[in-house]
Amino acid sequence: MAAHKPGKLVKAALEKAVEKVVELANPPIPGAPASAPPSLDEPTAPRGPLPPKADQNSPETVSPTGAPTGAPKTANGQQGDFLTTSAGVRLHDTDHSLKAGPRGPTLLQDHHLREKITHFDHERIPERVVHARGYGAHGVFVGYGTATNVCKSRFLANGVETPVFVRFSTVLGSRGSADTVRDTRGFSTKFYTDEGNFDLVGNNIPVFFIQDGIKFPDVIHAAKPHPDREIPQAQSAHDTFWDFVSTHTEATHHVLWNMSDRGIPRSYRTMEGFGVHTFRLVNADGETALVKFHWKPKLGVHSLVWEEAQMLSGFDPDFHRRDLADAIESGAYPQWELGLQIMPDTPRQTFENIDLLDPTKIVPEELAPVQPVGVLTLNRNTTNYFAETEQVAFHLGNLVPGIDVTDDPLLQSRLFSYLDTQLSRLAGPNFNQIPINRPHVPVNDMLRDGFHQHAVHAGAAPYHPNTLDGGNPFEAGAEERPFAEVAQPLPKSAKVRESPTSFADHYTQPRMFWLSLSPVEQEHVVRAFTFELGKCYEQTIKERELLVLANVDPTLCAEVARGLGLPAPAATVRPKKVEPSPVLSQIGRTWPTDGRVIGIVVDPADLDGVRTVRETVLAGGMVPLLIAPTGGPLDTDSGLVAQRTLLTARSVEFDVLLLAGSPPSGADTPGGPVEPVGAIDPRVIRMVQECYRHAKAIGAWGSGRLAVEAAGYATEPGIVLDDDPADVLKAVTVLLEAHRVWERFPATIA
Repeated sequence: MAAHKPGKLVKAALEKAVEKVVELANPPIPGAPASAPPSLDEPTAPRGPLPPKADQNSPETVSPTGAPTGAPKTANGQQGDFLTTSAGVRLHDTDHSLKAGPRGPTLLQDHHLREKITHFDHERIPERVVHARGYGAHGVFVGYGTATNVCKSRFLANGVETPVFVRFSTVLGSRGSADTVRDTRGFSTKFYTDEGNFDLVGNNIPVFFIQDGIKFPDVIHAAKPHPDREIPQAQSAHDTFWDFVSTHTEATHHVLWNMSDRGIPRSYRTMEGFGVHTFRLVNADGETALVKFHWKPKLGVHSLVWEEAQMLSGFDPDFHRRDLADAIESGAYPQWELGLQIMPDTPRQTFENIDLLDPTKIVPEELAPVQPVGVLTLNRNTTNYFAETEQVAFHLGNLVPGIDVTDDPLLQSRLFSYLDTQLSRLAGPNFNQIPINRPHVPVNDMLRDGFHQHAVHAGAAPYHPNTLDGGNPFEAGAEERPFAEVAQPLPKSAKVRESPTSFADHYTQPRMFWLSLSPVEQEHVVRAFTFELGKCYEQTIKERELLVLANVDPTLCAEVARGLGLPAPAATVRPKKVEPSPVLSQIGRTWPTDGRVIGIVVDPADLDGVRTVRETVLAGGMVPLLIAPTGGPLDTDSGLVAQRTLLTARSVEFDVLLLAGSPPSGADTPGGPVEPVGAIDPRVIRMVQECYRHAKAIGAWGSGRLAVEAAGYATEPGIVLDDDPADVLKAVTVLLEAHRVWERFPATIA
């Protein structure tokens, strides 16, 4: 036996090498739930926890006070081969409670039952009042060094790599709501800098509904479900929201953005982020500047069309989180550039007559270009959603040297609110000791005790000054680069409850946004207003909002009024002349296609060109999903496997639809097989029709052309028919760079 072992080892090594080559040539489709495939039978041999998948990461293993522990990141997870209590005592049975005989009753003595049930009863912590529905990922930020003339923060220096955690979210819905509802999205980033944590807590819309934080409970109470029926969930298409925004007209600018395609983004990966407020930067010489933060996605800004968003809410309510996780797992790491709009720090804190303390106003990029200062790459998924995404705690007061706040009245209130909410959600003041929130620098804060205190503090003198602990901790001198607020002079004034007169213009910038959109996008805005107001019960609220829209633009008001069957009122204020800002439109440019999903319908009886197209799609950084009548291998030779079936696939999952075949209807066709025998499965034709309606590129070759012809679209724009599969793929990829075939949408607004 021993003589044959070397040969067996060599053979095993060769087999592993071949498996690795096959894996590299055919990277796995993302979505596998574990790092190893399961066995058919339940395992019986004890073993430790499986390692995380290659796309996953965990918080750094720093101590509660910020010291590196040197432990692997898996040390934060479960350990050992055997089931234990939370105190580490091994258990022999977790399937049966301790009873007085097989038929019971159950005994109070069963400490394992009580621990297991008690912990289960308390698994859920209070969800966030807003931004409850969220998803997060780990990544890295690399500075370009281009901000050093205006900001001394070290994480912006050239080549400095800073770990980050980003959480995306919707504002209105509960944790169980859908991803693709029309709503504002959160875009919050925690930078674990070498000077402490910096939290940039923003949205995908650069303005907000309100100018003063004291109104935040009002806008959220108005937008949340009606308190009597607790409906509707995760949407603003109801009376209380429109009652509020039609009377509180400072919300008009945000409403226009939300009713545009920005309210239904295609993906977190194709979503802009904004700091919303104006911040103050400080450079190494103590000079200050005012700034607005921007996140610009490398893939461009793209949105869903309304029907797609509605379909996805039912077909895949987790669409955005699945899209982000799958992109990271497949190596299509999403990226955003951090950019700064830099304005002089003048005593009035205005720029080109725009009040920089008003969070309902933007600074057009034509007046202050966005200057790139670094790039964010998300490259690891979370290991545990609750421990990381659900427990991450953001706070606008987490600032680092070089970045300070301004007197924006909404920002000032948020500085209180974010800290206060963590005390309720995370059960006490020690939430920064949770691993996902821990800074990666030493912590010596003199804050003691409280719920969930993880640190074991030494010393006898948690106060300042002291001599018993040798004076430790000491205040940092200027040479240690402490955070210090900018000594900003204050004008002579009185205590008042009012806003500056510059806050009173609620219509000029909404009009600029409207005029900056293409006719297609304007059509979508009209439809959104018409849908949302059409859901309102009270006619008075519809009429009041039309008065608001009349002050924005007469065409917008007239089109919405026509859809509601109401007369269009006249404006009550004279509109100011504005210059459009073309950058606000999502249409007219081309973008990379990295990570886009290509659906390929195949007929197992005709696989001509499928392997080549699939390999080309993978080589181009996109994700191919093969759609066949049934799942599993498509034949015995090609190695091709169907990831979707005609039962599980819908058009909204794909950015492009390719048809390599037109499979006939089968036994699982709704209503049974279609006559005559061999007729194209109606679900294939439905996919073609939906993709056409949603202005997606469609390509076909061979028998796949039959489905396009059956749908009646063979000569329409954005349809590519050719005998060569490679030429088809090349042509549809070019169309995909523009995101959609926009000429399919008739523009009814001049």
